[in-house]
Amino acid sequence: MHENLEKEIRAIYAEAEADIAQAGPICQLSGRCCRFKEHGHTLFLSNLEAAVLLKHAPAYDQPVSEEGCPFQRGKLCTVRDHRPLGCRVYYCDPAYQETGQTISEKYLRRLKALADQYGVPWRYAPLHAFLNHEVETIL
Repeated sequence: MHENLEKEIRAIYAEAEADIAQAGPICQLSGRCCRFKEHGHTLFLSNLEAAVLLKHAPAYDQPVSEEGCPFQRGKLCTVRDHRPLGCRVYYCDPAYQETGQTISEKYLRRLKALADQYGVPWRYAPLHAFLNHEVETIL
């Protein structure tokens, strides 16, 4: 529908990753980031991010629970290059939590502005909500 939209979403991801790298959070490779319920968090993403993710994601079993991510295989992510902002920003490093929140808010505003620019209605929901229901084709 909007051929440049994915490119612009990915540009936002690249800028966010530069800010994250500058902040220097430590990843302990625990895999906790993908086991949501077990570690008391929920992955939220926008419909723009869901469209990118689902365009490139491998097949997965439905229904998807809110327990974790169906794209996690052991400690590896099968959609790493297409993962949403929440996955990119999240680190369990306690020294990074406030910075991570600030980065997340900054780039969510950018994604929302992009949706407005393209006239795409904004939807922000947990991952499983997008994986269990058809997502409007916007890319």
